[in-house]
Amino acid sequence: MRLRNIPEAKTEVLESAFVVQDPQAWKGRWSQVFANENQMLHLEVEMGKGRFLMDMARLHPEINYVGIEMYDSVLLRALQKRAQLEEQGVRLDNLYFLRVDARNLPDFFGEGEVDRIYLNFSDPWPKARHAKRRLTSGEFLERYAKILRPEGTVEFKTDNRELFDFSLEEAGRKGWPVLECTFDLHSDGELSRGNVMTEYEEKFSALGNPICKMILALPVKS
Repeated sequence: MRLRNIPEAKTEVLESAFVVQDPQAWKGRWSQVFANENQMLHLEVEMGKGRFLMDMARLHPEINYVGIEMYDSVLLRALQKRAQLEEQGVRLDNLYFLRVDARNLPDFFGEGEVDRIYLNFSDPWPKARHAKRRLTSGEFLERYAKILRPEGTVEFKTDNRELFDFSLEEAGRKGWPVLECTFDLHSDGELSRGNVMTEYEEKFSALGNPICKMILALPVKS
Protein backbone atom coordinates (compact mmCIF):
# COMPACT_ATOMS: atom_id res chain seq x y z
CA MET A 1 0.00 0.00 0.00
CA ARG A 2 1.40 3.39 -1.01
CA LEU A 3 1.98 5.80 1.87
CA ARG A 4 0.27 9.14 1.28
CA ASN A 5 2.60 12.06 1.87
CA ILE A 6 1.28 14.86 4.06
CA PRO A 7 3.25 18.06 3.34
CA GLU A 8 2.99 19.51 6.86
CA ALA A 9 3.84 16.25 8.62
CA LYS A 10 7.59 16.80 8.98
CA THR A 11 7.15 20.24 10.54
CA GLU A 12 4.44 18.99 12.91
CA VAL A 13 6.66 16.12 14.05
CA LEU A 14 9.67 18.40 14.60
CA GLU A 15 7.62 20.83 16.68
CA SER A 16 5.66 18.29 18.74
CA ALA A 17 6.21 18.11 22.49
CA PHE A 18 5.17 14.46 22.30
CA VAL A 19 8.22 13.54 20.18
CA VAL A 20 11.71 13.22 21.63
CA GLN A 21 13.77 15.08 19.05
CA ASP A 22 17.26 13.96 20.10
CA PRO A 23 16.84 10.37 21.30
CA GLN A 24 20.51 9.51 21.06
CA ALA A 25 21.21 12.03 23.82
CA TRP A 26 19.04 10.01 26.21
CA LYS A 27 20.60 6.62 25.60
CA GLY A 28 20.88 4.87 28.96
CA ARG A 29 18.95 7.69 30.67
CA TRP A 30 15.37 7.26 29.50
CA SER A 31 14.04 7.26 33.05
CA GLN A 32 14.99 10.97 33.14
CA VAL A 33 12.83 11.75 30.11
CA PHE A 34 9.63 10.86 31.96
CA ALA A 35 8.41 12.97 34.87
CA ASN A 36 7.54 9.97 37.02
CA GLU A 37 9.07 7.23 39.14
CA ASN A 38 8.25 4.34 36.78
CA GLN A 39 10.90 1.66 36.54
CA MET A 40 9.74 -0.21 33.44
CA LEU A 41 10.14 0.82 29.80
CA HIS A 42 8.19 -0.76 26.92
CA LEU A 43 8.60 -0.02 23.20
CA GLU A 44 6.33 -0.55 20.22
CA VAL A 45 8.22 -0.75 16.93
CA GLU A 46 6.32 0.44 13.83
CA MET A 47 3.50 1.75 15.99
CA GLY A 48 1.52 3.20 13.07
CA LYS A 49 -1.23 5.55 14.25
CA GLY A 50 -0.45 4.69 17.86
CA ARG A 51 -3.81 3.59 19.21
CA PHE A 52 -2.45 0.40 20.79
CA LEU A 53 0.29 2.25 22.65
CA MET A 54 -2.02 5.03 23.82
CA ASP A 55 -4.46 2.45 25.15
CA MET A 56 -1.62 0.64 26.92
CA ALA A 57 -0.28 3.87 28.44
CA ARG A 58 -3.73 4.71 29.74
CA LEU A 59 -4.28 1.22 31.18
CA HIS A 60 -0.82 0.97 32.74
CA PRO A 61 0.30 4.34 34.13
CA GLU A 62 2.99 2.51 36.11
CA ILE A 63 4.90 1.70 32.89
CA ASN A 64 6.68 4.13 30.55
CA TYR A 65 6.14 3.66 26.81
CA VAL A 66 7.97 4.78 23.68
CA GLY A 67 6.46 4.43 20.22
CA ILE A 68 8.81 4.01 17.24
CA GLU A 69 7.71 5.18 13.80
CA MET A 70 9.88 6.20 10.86
CA TYR A 71 7.33 7.90 8.61
CA ASP A 72 6.33 11.50 9.35
CA SER A 73 2.91 11.16 7.72
CA VAL A 74 2.05 8.13 9.86
CA LEU A 75 3.41 9.63 13.07
CA LEU A 76 1.38 12.77 12.44
CA ARG A 77 -1.82 10.73 12.77
CA ALA A 78 -0.65 9.49 16.17
CA LEU A 79 0.15 13.05 17.25
CA GLN A 80 -3.31 14.21 16.21
CA LYS A 81 -4.93 11.36 18.12
CA ARG A 82 -2.80 12.16 21.17
CA ALA A 83 -3.78 15.85 20.97
CA GLN A 84 -7.45 14.88 20.88
CA LEU A 85 -7.02 12.85 24.03
CA GLU A 86 -5.31 15.79 25.74
CA GLU A 87 -8.24 18.02 24.78
CA GLN A 88 -10.55 15.46 26.40
CA GLY A 89 -8.52 15.65 29.61
CA VAL A 90 -6.61 12.41 29.09
CA ARG A 91 -2.94 13.04 29.91
CA LEU A 92 -0.42 10.36 29.01
CA ASP A 93 2.73 11.52 30.77
CA ASN A 94 4.14 7.99 30.46
CA LEU A 95 4.26 8.02 26.65
CA TYR A 96 6.61 9.57 24.08
CA PHE A 97 7.18 9.00 20.38
CA LEU A 98 10.33 8.72 18.27
CA ARG A 99 10.60 9.37 14.57
CA VAL A 100 13.51 7.00 13.88
CA ASP A 101 14.46 3.93 11.87
CA ALA A 102 14.11 0.78 13.99
CA ARG A 103 17.38 -0.54 12.54
CA ASN A 104 19.12 2.03 14.74
CA LEU A 105 17.47 1.14 18.05
CA PRO A 106 20.79 0.31 19.77
CA ASP A 107 21.87 3.90 19.07
CA PHE A 108 19.01 5.23 21.19
CA PHE A 109 18.63 2.74 24.05
CA GLY A 110 21.27 1.39 26.37
CA GLU A 111 22.07 -2.22 27.18
CA GLY A 112 19.35 -3.69 29.38
CA GLU A 113 17.28 -0.49 29.34
CA VAL A 114 14.10 -1.93 27.77
CA ASP A 115 11.75 -4.42 29.42
CA ARG A 116 9.45 -5.32 26.55
CA ILE A 117 9.13 -4.78 22.81
CA TYR A 118 5.79 -4.98 20.98
CA LEU A 119 5.58 -5.86 17.28
CA ASN A 120 2.01 -5.56 16.03
CA PHE A 121 1.00 -6.48 12.48
CA SER A 122 4.39 -5.59 11.08
CA ASP A 123 5.05 -5.22 7.37
CA PRO A 124 5.51 -8.82 6.10
CA TRP A 125 8.01 -7.89 3.37
CA PRO A 126 6.89 -10.98 1.40
CA LYS A 127 9.76 -11.10 -1.09
CA ALA A 128 12.61 -13.38 0.01
CA ARG A 129 15.25 -10.78 -0.79
CA HIS A 130 13.62 -8.45 1.76
CA ALA A 131 13.58 -10.97 4.63
CA LYS A 132 16.14 -9.00 6.64
CA ARG A 133 13.70 -6.09 6.78
CA ARG A 134 11.10 -8.11 8.68
CA LEU A 135 10.95 -6.98 12.30
CA THR A 136 11.21 -10.57 13.50
CA SER A 137 14.22 -11.45 11.36
CA GLY A 138 17.41 -12.66 12.99
CA GLU A 139 18.99 -9.30 12.25
CA PHE A 140 16.30 -7.46 14.18
CA LEU A 141 16.36 -9.99 17.02
CA GLU A 142 20.05 -9.21 17.42
CA ARG A 143 19.21 -5.51 17.71
CA TYR A 144 16.57 -6.19 20.36
CA ALA A 145 19.01 -8.34 22.32
CA LYS A 146 21.30 -5.31 22.68
CA ILE A 147 18.69 -3.22 24.51
CA LEU A 148 16.50 -5.71 26.40
CA ARG A 149 17.17 -6.54 30.03
CA PRO A 150 17.98 -10.21 30.78
CA GLU A 151 14.32 -11.01 31.58
CA GLY A 152 13.03 -8.92 28.68
CA THR A 153 10.50 -10.15 26.13
CA VAL A 154 9.31 -9.54 22.59
CA GLU A 155 5.56 -9.83 21.90
CA PHE A 156 4.51 -10.30 18.29
CA LYS A 157 1.00 -10.36 16.79
CA THR A 158 -0.01 -10.83 13.15
CA ASP A 159 -2.69 -12.33 10.95
CA ASN A 160 -0.05 -13.31 8.38
CA ARG A 161 0.62 -17.02 8.94
CA GLU A 162 3.63 -17.13 6.61
CA LEU A 163 5.27 -14.28 8.52
CA PHE A 164 4.42 -15.96 11.82
CA ASP A 165 5.98 -19.26 10.74
CA PHE A 166 9.06 -17.40 9.51
CA SER A 167 9.28 -15.64 12.88
CA LEU A 168 9.14 -18.92 14.79
CA GLU A 169 11.94 -20.29 12.61
CA GLU A 170 14.06 -17.18 13.16
CA ALA A 171 13.52 -17.34 16.92
CA GLY A 172 14.68 -20.96 16.94
CA ARG A 173 17.65 -20.18 14.74
CA LYS A 174 18.76 -17.40 17.07
CA GLY A 175 18.08 -19.34 20.26
CA TRP A 176 15.18 -17.23 21.53
CA PRO A 177 12.91 -19.34 23.78
CA VAL A 178 9.21 -19.19 22.83
CA LEU A 179 7.37 -18.56 26.10
CA GLU A 180 3.88 -18.48 24.57
CA CYS A 181 2.50 -19.26 21.14
CA THR A 182 -0.98 -19.40 19.66
CA PHE A 183 -2.31 -19.53 16.12
CA ASP A 184 -5.73 -18.20 17.20
CA LEU A 185 -5.34 -15.60 19.93
CA HIS A 186 -8.99 -14.71 20.32
CA SER A 187 -9.87 -18.35 20.97
CA ASP A 188 -7.13 -18.74 23.58
CA GLY A 189 -8.69 -17.90 26.92
CA GLU A 190 -5.37 -17.51 28.71
CA LEU A 191 -3.41 -15.44 26.19
CA SER A 192 -6.38 -13.29 25.19
CA ARG A 193 -6.96 -12.18 28.77
CA GLY A 194 -6.25 -8.45 28.91
CA ASN A 195 -5.46 -8.32 25.19
CA VAL A 196 -5.44 -4.78 23.82
CA MET A 197 -6.38 -4.80 20.15
CA THR A 198 -4.82 -2.67 17.45
CA GLU A 199 -6.79 -1.10 14.60
CA TYR A 200 -5.47 -3.77 12.24
CA GLU A 201 -6.39 -6.50 14.70
CA GLU A 202 -9.99 -5.33 14.81
CA LYS A 203 -10.11 -5.10 11.03
CA PHE A 204 -8.63 -8.53 10.33
CA SER A 205 -10.60 -10.24 13.10
CA ALA A 206 -13.82 -8.85 11.65
CA LEU A 207 -12.85 -10.48 8.35
CA GLY A 208 -12.51 -13.82 10.12
CA ASN A 209 -8.71 -13.95 10.06
CA PRO A 210 -7.22 -15.77 13.07
CA ILE A 211 -4.66 -13.71 14.97
CA CYS A 212 -1.33 -15.35 15.79
CA LYS A 213 0.73 -14.32 18.80
CA MET A 214 4.05 -15.31 20.29
CA ILE A 215 6.07 -14.12 23.25
CA LEU A 216 9.82 -14.53 22.96
CA ALA A 217 12.38 -14.45 25.77
CA LEU A 218 15.87 -13.08 25.47
CA PRO A 219 18.37 -15.94 25.11
CA VAL A 220 20.47 -16.64 28.17
CA LYS A 221 24.07 -15.62 27.60
CA SER A 222 26.51 -18.50 27.92
